[in-house]
Formats: sequence, structure tokens, C-alpha cells
Amino acid sequence: MNILIIEDENKTAELLKEFIEENEHCLVVNICQSIENTVKYLTKNQSKLDLIFMDIQLADGESFEIFNQIEVTKPVVFCTAFDKYMLKAFKNNGIGYILKPFQQKDI
Repeated sequence: MNILIIEDENKTAELLKEFIEENEHCLVVNICQSIENTVKYLTKNQSKLDLIFMDIQLADGESFEIFNQIEVTKPVVFCTAFDKYMLKAFKNNGIGYILKPFQQKDI
């Protein structure tokens, strides 16, 4: 399973990658840190993905802006410190909602 992580905090992104790749069938193919980089990456590579882990609060805005710029066709697991976005997340391809700080069992 090819997975994209969208997370602007390096430490959190690396921890998430480590947790995901503990499953031998999962590979994190890229980590995007901004809305702009994510839109560029998805434009060229979305067809190669199976799943996206997406932080909601990015340095350049809320990740929901990505859905306004490109059609996201892959399922998304949202990872955030805030529970107030849950409904909006599930309206935007969300199949999961993980609150930070997360642990291996959450992933």
C-alpha cells in the first residue's frame, strides 16, 4: 500500500511514517509539508497512491484548501490535535480521524 503523509511538523511526520511502515505491506512514498506542495504532488502522483494521512492545520492554511484546488480521489485519514473538524473531514474523503498525540495503536 502506497501512502502519502501531509504533515508540516517534521518530528510528527517521521513518527507517523515509522508507525505506518511497521506494517510490511505499507510504504510511505512521500511527505508533503504544505498545501502548495501537496497539490503539485497529487496532480502528478495521485494515481499511484492508496491512502493519504493528512494533518488539518498546516503552516500555509487548513488542508481542506487542497480539496478546493484538486479533486482528491483517495481515502484520507485525518490527523489533528483538534476534534472540531471531524464532520468536515468526513465530508472530504475522510475514512478516519486520529487525534494527536497519537500512538502506534491509533495508526
